[in-house]
Amino acid sequence: MIVEERMYTLHVGKVPEFMEVYEREGLPILKRHLGDLFGFFVNEVGPQNLIMHLWAYESFEEREKRRAALAADPARPAYRAKNQPRIQSQETRIMRPPAFFERVLRAMLKAARS
Repeated sequence: MIVEERMYTLHVGKVPEFMEVYEREGLPILKRHLGDLFGFFVNEVGPQNLIMHLWAYESFEEREKRRAALAADPARPAYRAKNQPRIQSQETRIMRPPAFFERVLRAMLKAARS
């Protein structure tokens, strides 16, 4: 099991606009291919232009398959054209839970998807 963390630094003042377009247009596209979000957070203390979302996958191969389907979605370019100018930078990390936490993570995902 892996968790993908995507951290976006937005241009100052663009978080509300980004979030509105993301929720209305981007999230339905992403969920269609990536499944349900594992987490989505907006920074509360420190820089006010950071957002982070988490996606969980059974394996790196599953992630690759889902991301390829996302990249091929014909609705994605129009959404990206709207929100990409609001993004200053992006970081992506792939993390693996240690054995003692994988059971907890699987239970959390199962509960979230129920």
